[in-house]
Amino acid sequence: MPMHDIWFNTTSFDGGDVSHRLLADIPVLLAFNWTAAFTAIAGILVGGIAGAVVLKLIAGSVVRAAKAEAETLRKAASSEADSMRQKAELDGERTAKEHKAQIDREASETRTEIKAAQDRVSKREDTLDEKLDRLSNRESSLDKRLSKVQKREDEAESLVETLAGRDKEITTRLSEVASLSQEDARTELLERVGHEAEEEAASVKREIIEAAESDAKRQSREITIMAIQRFAAEHVAETTVRSVKIPSDDLKGRIIGREGRNIRAIERATGADILVDDTPGVISVSCFDPIRRAIAGESLARLVADGRVHPSRVEEIVATVKKDMEERIAEKGNEAVHEAKMRGLHPKIVEAMGRLHFRTSFGQNVLRHSIEVAYLSQVIADQLGLDGAIARRCGFLHDIGKAMDHEMEGGHPAIGMEFAKRFGENREEVLNAIGGHHGDIPSTSVYTPIVMAADAVSGARPGARRESMELYVQRLKQLEEIAYQSGAVQEAYAIQAGREVRVIVDSGRVNDDEAFIIADKIAKKVADEMTFPGEIKVTVLRETRAEATAR
Repeated sequence: MPMHDIWFNTTSFDGGDVSHRLLADIPVLLAFNWTAAFTAIAGILVGGIAGAVVLKLIAGSVVRAAKAEAETLRKAASSEADSMRQKAELDGERTAKEHKAQIDREASETRTEIKAAQDRVSKREDTLDEKLDRLSNRESSLDKRLSKVQKREDEAESLVETLAGRDKEITTRLSEVASLSQEDARTELLERVGHEAEEEAASVKREIIEAAESDAKRQSREITIMAIQRFAAEHVAETTVRSVKIPSDDLKGRIIGREGRNIRAIERATGADILVDDTPGVISVSCFDPIRRAIAGESLARLVADGRVHPSRVEEIVATVKKDMEERIAEKGNEAVHEAKMRGLHPKIVEAMGRLHFRTSFGQNVLRHSIEVAYLSQVIADQLGLDGAIARRCGFLHDIGKAMDHEMEGGHPAIGMEFAKRFGENREEVLNAIGGHHGDIPSTSVYTPIVMAADAVSGARPGARRESMELYVQRLKQLEEIAYQSGAVQEAYAIQAGREVRVIVDSGRVNDDEAFIIADKIAKKVADEMTFPGEIKVTVLRETRAEATAR
């Protein structure tokens, strides 16, 4: 319930109480509500006595209350304004600090960039200064060198002029003293200069050869020794039949027959020459073809064993031996192919390899030699990181031309290459090895020199080849005679069964470089004029002896 309603319900309108209660309650009403106070005042004025004093008091109280409230509002407004002002100042200071910090950071970054740029510029300036100093030093050095070169050119021109004058003087004096014309003197001078140049070339050649051989010999020796050790073939070569033993010389008459009809029948059927001479117990068979020679020898041996010798029996025996020989050739060829592990060979090539069983070279069986070369070539190729199967095939077929070289014109390398090509051998490496293992054609494959090396090893090993004493002595004499053809040679000795010749030269006429020239010339002449298996080493010895006697 409103305060003025409560006040009217509990207050009487008696005049004595109004002034006292008005003075006592009006401030209270004003404190609660202005409307209630004015309502109470109005009710008093209407219902009772209104005095001027009361109104004045009321008005004063109202004015004071308004002033108090206004002061309170002013203080509140002032306090709020101060608070807002302080907040605004704080916000302004914070914003200013943030802007200042950002400006400081940007200024610091700018100063850092400017300093880095200044450092780079300073470094470039230092680099340019160093380059300028180097250029200056180089320019001064070039100037000094140029002056030296100019000085040397002047000295050289002066020396050339001096030498030209001396050369002219010496030429004139030589012409006067030796009665030589200018052309003769020039020729003699050129010969002397050529001799000196040859000595210098020999010196350079010797140094290069020694440097190359120091490593090449070691490696080649290791590979060759390993190849020989890994393939240890039998060194016994089977010899072909050249003579037939007979139990008594009475059979020689049967072999010849009446008026020589039996021996003519044998020679006609076999194609070989039958030699019946005074040698006791032997009938010789001579023929260039080893197969025919073998057939004639076997046929003659069977006729001697049978004892019946007449033309019809001769033809029968020879036909049987020829059939057996064909089977034997095929057997030997197949055995060799199986031993060498060859595949894909034409039957004609297998037959030709079987024929090599009856072919010899310096007493060495060519078929065994071919198998030996095949395995040596494989081992060498394996050591060099090449295909051992191809090398083995090249070595096995390299001498196939010897099976028919007595029937065709030309050397066995060319014949063998053409024969192998005709019967299905299409590998270029194999064909080149067959045709070029003696250097008849250029080597287009790396396997060709391998076969050449294996062929030399097989033919040059001890016991591989045999020759008669006459041929052996003749070869040694020829080797020594070729060595003696050099004017400065004092002595020459063929040693190592003719595989090396030792040459002793005059140390007063030959120097070290000329000794190499002599060795090279002798080696080339031996290769051109002699036929020999393997290789021959030429060693030139030059010795200077100084003697003194103490007494």
